[in-house]
Amino acid sequence: MIKSRRPRLLALAAAPALAALLLGASQEGGVAAPGAATAGDPYLPKAGDGGYHVLHYGLTLAYQPDRGRLVGSAEITGQATQALSAFDLDLSGLTVSSVRVDGRPAAFHRNGTKLTITPARAIGGDSAFRATIAYSGVPGQLVDADNSPDGWIAQDDGSVFVAGEPAGAMTWFPCNNHPADKATYDIVVTVPNGWTAVANGRLRSTRSGGGLTTFSWHEAQPMAAYLATATIGRFRTSQYRAADGLPVYNAVDPDEAADAAPVLARLPEVIDWEARLFGPYPFDAAGAIVTSTPGVDYALETQSRPLYQEAPDLDTLVHETAHQWFGDSVTLTRWQDIWLNEGFATYTEWLWDAAHGGPSTAQRFAQLYARPATDKLWAYPPADPGDMSRIFGTPPYQRGAMVLEKLHRAVGDPVFGSILRAWTSGHRYRHGTTAEFTALAANLSGQNLDGLFATWLYGHGKPARP
Repeated sequence: MIKSRRPRLLALAAAPALAALLLGASQEGGVAAPGAATAGDPYLPKAGDGGYHVLHYGLTLAYQPDRGRLVGSAEITGQATQALSAFDLDLSGLTVSSVRVDGRPAAFHRNGTKLTITPARAIGGDSAFRATIAYSGVPGQLVDADNSPDGWIAQDDGSVFVAGEPAGAMTWFPCNNHPADKATYDIVVTVPNGWTAVANGRLRSTRSGGGLTTFSWHEAQPMAAYLATATIGRFRTSQYRAADGLPVYNAVDPDEAADAAPVLARLPEVIDWEARLFGPYPFDAAGAIVTSTPGVDYALETQSRPLYQEAPDLDTLVHETAHQWFGDSVTLTRWQDIWLNEGFATYTEWLWDAAHGGPSTAQRFAQLYARPATDKLWAYPPADPGDMSRIFGTPPYQRGAMVLEKLHRAVGDPVFGSILRAWTSGHRYRHGTTAEFTALAANLSGQNLDGLFATWLYGHGKPARP
C-alpha cells in the first residue's frame, strides 16, 4: 500500500498443520468445541477464527449501483484444524438470510462483526467442510485506526472502490479475516450493462443478458482476504499479453485515462525488471485498476491487479508491483511485521530509481538520515509500530527501506540479491515473519547481523551513526 503519494503507498495456501500453527489451533480431534474467535493477532484481536483454514472462497455477487445494494452468496470450503462444534466468520453489517454447512441448514447468530455458525453436525478434526452463506444489504465502509476509509467504499456516482487492508474485506463478504489464512477465489459479479466489475486473477468469462453483465474472475494462487477486490466502475478496459505470454487486464476510469496510459504502458517492463531481482512473477495474471476516488488517499496492492485511487506515477506502479512478491505471494503472519511489505516495496522504488538515472540508494538513505531526531521517521521502530494506528506510518515504509540499505551495504550485492530471492522462493504463496527474514539474512551472509537489526529494526529513536 502507498498512503498519500505526497508522500503516504504453497501450493493451495498452507497445509492444515501449518494453518493450525499460524492460527493458534490447539485441538486436532477429540471432543468438538467452538473455534477460537480470533487468529490471535494482538494488533487486530477480533479478526479471524482459530479452528479452521479456508481453502477456497466462491463469491457470487449482484450489485445495484443506483441503490448501493449488494446481494451475495459465499460458498466457503474449509479445513478444520480441530473438531468444531461451531466456528466464526468476520462480517460487518449486511443481513444474513441463511447458512448451510455441508448441505444442511445451520444455526447462526451475530455479535458485532462476528458471524457464529453452529452446524447441524459437528465437524471432525482435520475434516473438510463447505459453508454457504446468503446475505444482502447496503455495504458500509470501515474507518481504520489511522482514520483511512477501508472496505466497500461507494461513491456518489455509483462506482465502488473495494480495498481491504487491514480489515475491510468483511464489509462485502464473510471471511476468516486475517492474513495468516490464505485461499483461492472465484469472484462472480453481476452489474447493470455499462458497468464493469474487476476482481483478482484471470477473467474467465463475461456474459450479458436482460440488461445485466456478469464478470467471472478466478484467482488460482492463495490470497489473503485483505487483498481481494471487486471494484466497480464505468471503466475503459484493455487486455493484452506481455512478451512472455502473461495476460494483462487494465480497467481505467475515463477521467484518469490520459494520465494513466504512459505509466501503465510500462507495467510489463516493471514486472520483468522486478522478476530479475526477486525471482519469477508469482501470479498468472497482471494489470491495474485505476479509479477516480477523491475520498481515498492510497493505492493498494490487490493481488495480481493493484488498485489505484487515481492515475499512478511510475514510483507508485513500481511500489505496488513489488508488493506482488512482498505482501501478496509472501504474506505477513502478523500485522506487526508490516515492514516486510512496505519497507521492501519502498526499497524497490529506491532500486528502480537508482537503476534509471535517479539518486542512488545511498543518497536516499543519507537524505533520510539527515532528518532531525524529532522527525516522525524516528517515532517508533519499523518492526514494532505498536498498534494498528501506526502500521501505515513513515517508519515501516522509509525506515524499513533504510534497514534494507544497511543490510545491502553489510553483505554486498550478490549476497543481498540471494537473500531476496531466497525469501521470495522459500515463502512463495505462504507467510513470513521478521525473525525468519533476519535468520535467513544471517545464514546466507555468514555474518552476525544482530547489532544491525537491533539498531535499525527494533531500536527507538534516531541511531547515533548512519
